[in-house]
Amino acid sequence: MNAVVVRATPESVPRLVASATSLFAEDGALRDPWMDLTWPHREGPAYYADLAHRSDSLCLLALSAAGSAIGHLIGRTRRADPLRPGAVVGALESMRVDPAHRGTGVGTALADEFFAWAREFGANQVSVTAYATNDSAIRFYRGRGFTPFELALHAPV
Repeated sequence: MNAVVVRATPESVPRLVASATSLFAEDGALRDPWMDLTWPHREGPAYYADLAHRSDSLCLLALSAAGSAIGHLIGRTRRADPLRPGAVVGALESMRVDPAHRGTGVGTALADEFFAWAREFGANQVSVTAYATNDSAIRFYRGRGFTPFELALHAPV
């Protein structure tokens, strides 16, 4: 891997927004006709700036040797759930690696940082969602130990 993973700062939020915008365009646009592709540009700066300084969230950027953003990961903690009171969950909310850098270890480095952060937070479980048709993402997550837990089904009306 010829990249470095760093925690995002308020100054790096524009790079986080750019990576999230690419994720929406690459993944959401192909798989969800209701996805608001303008959300990262419109709401992302405030959303990611808030997350970047919170202790209950994780904002990572993967940077190339030249310093350009080639990926990101957003992790959050889930609030206590009265139906699962013993579960302390770290949720991998968003992750992307630039297509030119996939298969080089960047995604693994981001995921490893996320797992370490979740353990430090005291999580006993981590979760992630992926579009059912995103086979490469599902393979990647399964390779990191994620297994199916819930299944959401949608139908047009």
